[in-house]
Amino acid sequence: MTPGAGARLARTFLGFYALSMSYLALARKWRPKTFDDTVGQEHVLQALVNALDTERLHHAYLFTGTRGVGKTTIARILAKSLNCETGVTSKPCGVCSACVEIDEGRFVDLIEVDAASKTKVDDTRELLDNVQYAPTRGRYKVYLIDEVHMLSTSSFNALLKTLEEPPPHVKFLLATTDPQKLPVTVLSRCLQFNLQRLTRSLIADRLVFIAREEDIEADADALGVLARAADGSLRDALSLLDQSIAYCGGAVTLEGVNAMLGTIDRDYVVRLLDALAAADPAALMDAVDTIDRQFPDYARLLDDLARVLQKIAVFQAVGGVETEGDVSDEVLDRFAGLLSSADIQLYYQTAITGRRDLDLAPDPRSGAEMCLLRMLVFRPADAQAPDSAGGSAPVSVVSNAPAPAKKTAIKAEPATPAPSRPAAKTSLEALDWHSAHTQLGLQGLVRMLATNCAFERRDGNTLYFSLDKRSESFLTRQRQGQLAKALSDYVGEPVRIEITVADTDTPATPQQEASRMADERIEQARQSLESDPNVQALKSVFGAEINTETIKPHGD
Repeated sequence: MTPGAGARLARTFLGFYALSMSYLALARKWRPKTFDDTVGQEHVLQALVNALDTERLHHAYLFTGTRGVGKTTIARILAKSLNCETGVTSKPCGVCSACVEIDEGRFVDLIEVDAASKTKVDDTRELLDNVQYAPTRGRYKVYLIDEVHMLSTSSFNALLKTLEEPPPHVKFLLATTDPQKLPVTVLSRCLQFNLQRLTRSLIADRLVFIAREEDIEADADALGVLARAADGSLRDALSLLDQSIAYCGGAVTLEGVNAMLGTIDRDYVVRLLDALAAADPAALMDAVDTIDRQFPDYARLLDDLARVLQKIAVFQAVGGVETEGDVSDEVLDRFAGLLSSADIQLYYQTAITGRRDLDLAPDPRSGAEMCLLRMLVFRPADAQAPDSAGGSAPVSVVSNAPAPAKKTAIKAEPATPAPSRPAAKTSLEALDWHSAHTQLGLQGLVRMLATNCAFERRDGNTLYFSLDKRSESFLTRQRQGQLAKALSDYVGEPVRIEITVADTDTPATPQQEASRMADERIEQARQSLESDPNVQALKSVFGAEINTETIKPHGD
């Protein structure tokens, strides 16, 4: 080694060491230091701020919730608020020695304990031996016990006496992900705050803010995928953001994040749905083959498929849904028209069942393929006719698989004409909406839409209806189309319908007309009872009274 080479090597090593030590993980750098910086958990923060501002402080607080939602973070901010040199406050200054030392984890009167590694009763007794002594520097001696449910029964018993009668200068802050394991005697001595999992949109907004502040080039859709993968944990989201920055080489892209997480591209899920809607097994297997070459995570594939099916089902039911970037409204609208509600429910159930049984398959791909083929082969049978007892036969699942093609050659026959439209039950001019709506064969929410529509007028082949604003949720494009098709079949010619939501009084709807007629029948039954000689005799002799709420017309 030449003279001076050792010194240069040492300086280079120290430079790399200093560089590596200068970087702070995003989850640590952006950890909130005040209640105002904390994301979400408003129900917990409001209670703590009010308690601090009014100085109505409990001696023991229990914070529960899943990982990464802010349990220990809020506990440390509370410890800072109790010991800030400006006084007990909900807005600690952050610059006094107590605040700085708590942020740096070296405040002598904040005793943090990881109960997962201190489970023995001797550890707990050693910890509590100094409870009786006054704090060294701060206003309060704060014990922050993380994962407190890991303590043994003997440790809880040792802690219980101190929790029941603590010295006035001691505060206990307990955190746990599993409060069910805590003895009820401990729970009853604490103020319990349940921290909720953060929503995906809240996490995504925070990631966008941090990426902007850190001057990181990041695709908004990529940050949305990271927010979903975090599963309600902001800490996990920041760790994933750190990982994606390293994986993508600085600029966080959707393709890079999908590759890092093994996420299935939403376009592949749409391709699978197209094949299911077309009942095309060849296209379905082609899509699986393409996915296998790029993202062979079949558990995630079935998860994503089930998630999109759920969005489609909600879109069908209410006409809109918050997709959070999973899939566009145009795609949802298209599949809401292509797939029936029953098929969507069956596909969803098949997907989550196949996801559960994936480990039992010979290999993940074959398990996913069988799950997808099962969606094509089976479908809900149409409701059968009522049985002799007046009820309906149970709905069954029947095979929808095409019959295998025969291998023998068959002489081609002349093409037969397409089946004609069913015979009309009435003409469009003679249509009586109040009686016709019950003969259209409608089911479910489409039937509810029809019974709450009031017929306004007819203009050529277009029927105009009004819908009460209280029933607006029934109106979707798909249901309006289904109602128009049913009316077209009923009158034997194409029919268009226009439905408007009315703010003012509308003509009587079939539902309102049925209610009016039922009220009239009940009133007639009441009058008939009142005029009955036997009833009059019972009233005069025994002072009997008729309970009008129980009156039912004959035949009901």
